[in-house]
Amino acid sequence: MDAKKIENIELKYLTVDDFEDLKTATLESYAGVLNSYWKKHHIEDLTSMFPEGQVIIKIDGDIAGCALSLIVDYDSIDDEHTYEDIIGGESFKNHHADGDVLYGIDVFIKPQYRGLRLGRRLYDYRKEVCENLNLKGIVFGGRMPNYHKHKELTPKEYIEKVKRKEIHDPVLNFQISNDFHPVRVLKNYLEGDTASNEYAVLMEWDNIYYTKPRKKASTVKTIVRLGLIQWQMRPYKGLDDLMQQVEYFIDSVAAYRSDFAVFPEFFNAPLMAEFNHLHEPDAIRELAKFTETIINKLKQLSISYNINIISGSMPEVVDDKLYNVGYLCRRDGSFERYEKIHVTPDEAKVWGMQRGNKLKTFETDCGKIGILICYDSEFPELARLLADEGMDILFIPFLTDTQNGYSRVRLCAQARAIENECYVAISGSVGNLPNVNNMDIQYAQSAVFTPCDFSFPSNGIKAEATTNTEMILVADVDLSLLRELHSFGAVKNLKDRRKDFYDVIRVK
Repeated sequence: MDAKKIENIELKYLTVDDFEDLKTATLESYAGVLNSYWKKHHIEDLTSMFPEGQVIIKIDGDIAGCALSLIVDYDSIDDEHTYEDIIGGESFKNHHADGDVLYGIDVFIKPQYRGLRLGRRLYDYRKEVCENLNLKGIVFGGRMPNYHKHKELTPKEYIEKVKRKEIHDPVLNFQISNDFHPVRVLKNYLEGDTASNEYAVLMEWDNIYYTKPRKKASTVKTIVRLGLIQWQMRPYKGLDDLMQQVEYFIDSVAAYRSDFAVFPEFFNAPLMAEFNHLHEPDAIRELAKFTETIINKLKQLSISYNINIISGSMPEVVDDKLYNVGYLCRRDGSFERYEKIHVTPDEAKVWGMQRGNKLKTFETDCGKIGILICYDSEFPELARLLADEGMDILFIPFLTDTQNGYSRVRLCAQARAIENECYVAISGSVGNLPNVNNMDIQYAQSAVFTPCDFSFPSNGIKAEATTNTEMILVADVDLSLLRELHSFGAVKNLKDRRKDFYDVIRVK
């Protein structure tokens, strides 16, 4: 499947109305094996007894994958159980709403949609359900589809070789890579599974947030994980070489289940070395020719790695005018563009960069965000306008050459967090580019800032990278704390504004 052709990805609760499409998708996924699909009364029962445990992924309206689950009382399950024991025949009698473990009974991705990491998306959803319902963990019987090729090994020996990467098993490898660990071998688990010789591995994922006294359900995502990429400026052989490094960093922050990957301003500047023989205005217009290709690749990566990507910024030519722009590439396949409103005197004088005119907040699956490019952070009116639209997190991709310039961005970012009662994340570049005029050296320390109140760090610094060192910075921010701050903070910067005396407004 070409990710560039995807316009929308949705993770939705399964309903009875989806039955016929689900049947078709199941048959395609299980190679047309008869009786491999669930009957309509099964779907009616599952969606009625545990709706949040039954989900599908739709790509442009087509069912691409599915995950079905039950809640079980784990202590009541026999150690040597079978698949039939779990589903209880036609009745799903082992589902208990007050149970303590999520048991996966089916998961698949249609063949034409494999390779987009949709399976990881379904597993991540199950983990969130497990955490929200305060369950101990997730278990299921994992098939061993390549075991029939190694019958000389015991199941235990086979599993050990898979773990050591001596044998490739697509199912077990995938599950282990998603933090599941084998507990025991189950014999005669799934009748007719000749590829696994009817063995299965009981796989388990432990919920480290589980608390025994009570169960707590929540449908709103409040903990958001930010992945900031402190990018090293270095020579690259070409666009493919640079994008390899881009994907490496996206993979790194996605491995920590980050919700956002944030790149710095002009992170693609090393590609300008090829045009260093040209005058600066001509060289950066040549760099702008890479922008569309880079953004298309970032759109694909946001889907593949299930992460929202903030592209930092890049030069872009529109109607023969040069702008400093960036793109928000959401993991559902959608994207939006933003512009630098205030260009620096150097950008205007050396490159002929034009001032942008687009300012708005962006809806995401992790709250409402704003994005300001570098110098824009030094103008408090912009962040205040975004705060008035309900911004939770402000992202500031930046590029500064000296500590003076960096200090301006950092101190203003901290001020924006306090005065607008929001989180602010800044991401910059380090290193040097001796073969690129006007981009010689960089200074940065990426960081995440918070308001200064009792629920936050006393100095307003949630996390910060090592100065002038290539690295990633991963930090969690709790949006529910912002809601409490707005109403119960020691001071209320947003509510206490004297709108009867002054205001910040847009010029139409």
